[in-house]
Amino acid sequence: MSAPTIWSEFPGLVIHESLKVFPLQGKFPEPEILEKIQFYVPPYMVGPRALEPISSMSSLQVIQSPNAGVDDILKILPPGVTLCNAKGVHDASTSELAIGLAISARRGFPTFMANQSQGKWVHERHNALADSRVGIVGMGNIGSLIARQLEAFSVEVIGFSRSGKDGNKTMSDFDQLLPTLDVVILILPLSNESHHLMNRSRINSMKPGATLVNMARGAIIETSALVEALNRGHITAGIDVTDPEPLPEEHPLWSAPNLIITPHVGGDSSAFNPRVRALIESQVERFATGQPLINVVAGPAR
Repeated sequence: MSAPTIWSEFPGLVIHESLKVFPLQGKFPEPEILEKIQFYVPPYMVGPRALEPISSMSSLQVIQSPNAGVDDILKILPPGVTLCNAKGVHDASTSELAIGLAISARRGFPTFMANQSQGKWVHERHNALADSRVGIVGMGNIGSLIARQLEAFSVEVIGFSRSGKDGNKTMSDFDQLLPTLDVVILILPLSNESHHLMNRSRINSMKPGATLVNMARGAIIETSALVEALNRGHITAGIDVTDPEPLPEEHPLWSAPNLIITPHVGGDSSAFNPRVRALIESQVERFATGQPLINVVAGPAR
């Protein structure tokens, strides 16, 4: 029997001796090896193209996504294939960017950077993160880490989750408490329920001068409503994701005031590579030795 075969863009993986790793020919697997791949790690941060080869992988058994969110893969997951996500891999990078965006938006960084580009010294007072009431919508691994890290910033944190476990509020409490929050951080999966969670009505209900931070998916915010609220000075915002994405050059979000946009880099920092490599190595070891895979999202348990 031939060795089980895996494909990953990460060279030099320390893997079980019974596994075969196809040599890298580039960013994507070569067409002639697709039907042999049994364990596939889609290339990171390249969009839909990473998923295009899956339909030609007739021997595929496992997809180990390098992303925590896998809603795009679920739509095209072949029958009988196990899908695992990268839960935990992005926590450190994403949480620090969430806090960085919150601080930057509240302290007026968009204005200061615009002034800097024009060589203008303009002293202004802006809101602090300190003494703020911060709502975190989505209290999974990353949301919980953000909450713990915020303890050092003299803030009150209110977590919102579907279950309301571990002292968090349920989403039914969100509308009542929203007008009292100084910062709202979104870090929840995109679903039918969360699509446009922050719609025009909720954005208008936010406390004047409050800050909205989106580390989740762009479509959780109604983009047109966000643009309108920013342009009239109702709120400030920091967003790592947009709808649409990538954001077209002439999109009104680019010119909206009081806004910081980062191009979906929340999980992609120097902290990513060692963590994702460790996950892949652990998973292929489990795959080779018949141990249960972790982070299984869909498909048969293996």
